[in-house]
Amino acid sequence: MKKLIAALSLFLPLGCAQAPQKPSPEARTQLAPTGVLRVAVLTSNPLIGSKDPNTGEPAGTTVALGRRLADRAGLPAKMIEYAAIGGLMKDATTGAWDVAVVAIDPERRNVLDFMPAHMAADGFLTVLVPPGSAARSMADIDRPGMRVAAVRAAAPAMILQRTLKHAVVVAAENENAAFDLMKDGKAEGYAQNRFMLRGRAATLPGSRVLDDAFAGLRLSFALPKNRPAAAQFVAAFIEEAKASGAVQSAIDAAGVGGDVKVAPRE
Repeated sequence: MKKLIAALSLFLPLGCAQAPQKPSPEARTQLAPTGVLRVAVLTSNPLIGSKDPNTGEPAGTTVALGRRLADRAGLPAKMIEYAAIGGLMKDATTGAWDVAVVAIDPERRNVLDFMPAHMAADGFLTVLVPPGSAARSMADIDRPGMRVAAVRAAAPAMILQRTLKHAVVVAAENENAAFDLMKDGKAEGYAQNRFMLRGRAATLPGSRVLDDAFAGLRLSFALPKNRPAAAQFVAAFIEEAKASGAVQSAIDAAGVGGDVKVAPRE
């Protein structure tokens, strides 16, 4: 990241965020080896992506910003839908996509290069508990014998696996399966972001989102490893999009402005 930020100084004179007008030929080739910018869109997380109810096509913040990035680079764009983070991350090393938006996490740095975060929320990752649960805080959850359901390879699961001292993570393949583990009594809680948990709570009367959280959230555009020229271009684009209001517009259009904000400049 330090190298990327240093590279930004080439494009950000006098402290003003300004993306390069066009990528260099090398950056363009690295960014879209097929000649089309393939944007991976995780539609299971409304902060990242969703599906248009009329067309069934991917929509949301990643689509809006991904199309803007493609336009800046002079490339056509193709949205590739992923219903679960596991599939998206598996394809990170296969050349199936060129850019994606995921939560920044150190465990992913062996396969991804992260750009500056464009969306953030403090105290945003927490746990939903079932009807009848006495748990009010993470301290009540992190006790011997307690189980927390989370999607395999998703940020909540990775963070909890590093930080829980007594409780254990029960991995599921997708959000519905993780929620069902809690609902069916196979876990004492279900971990995700507050936005998604509020929606789930509405479908299970008596369930509750904990008062506190186990982590904040920082979402970033990410590229497969070893595309340095493309990474410089995208990093500069992201800082410009934050400064120009493009990221805020994408957040507002997706209807998630009550939960996430534009990340500060890095």
